Amino acid sequence: MDTFVATPARTSVPATLRKLYLSRFAFAAAWAALLFPAAGALTPWSSVLLVAYPLFDVACAVIDVRSARADDGPVRHLYANIALSALTGAALAVAVTSGIPAVLRVWGVWAVTAGLVQLLVGAARRRLGGQWAMVASGALSVLAGASFYAQAGASGASLDSLAGYALLGGIFFLVSALRLGRAAKDA
Repeated sequence: MDTFVATPARTSVPATLRKLYLSRFAFAAAWAALLFPAAGALTPWSSVLLVAYPLFDVACAVIDVRSARADDGPVRHLYANIALSALTGAALAVAVTSGIPAVLRVWGVWAVTAGLVQLLVGAARRRLGGQWAMVASGALSVLAGASFYAQAGASGASLDSLAGYALLGGIFFLVSALRLGRAAKDA
């Protein structure tokens, strides 16, 4: 007697991205809400939050790579994102011991590089629909990253701009998720 083992059907890339983007929105909104009250100083709590954000990005990129097709153009960019975010998590773990300016510099470099990757991935996925928000978010991330780096040299630098950045990025993920849902209904 032959045994049939049912395997779950592979979820389509747009459906997986939609769920991933909704998760990213929820995480960013919660993260920003937790960081805002602690943004004036580096505390153990804010330090954990700062290191957790790029590590969450690593996890999301791994899920994204697993859902992408091998012939999907963004896969190599996603691997670059995994490496960048992992390095950023380690760099932030060191930077939090040096103060807010060091954190802003590390975050700024990460925002620029991750923004470029996000822009490239969004452009490569434009046929899926809903990716204009990812392209716009990537471009804004590049500009925000340069701003964070510049803020590091200002007196009274704080982390509140990072919370705002995360929240805005989360909103872009939400918009993209909603657009992917609409594209799926239209197809």
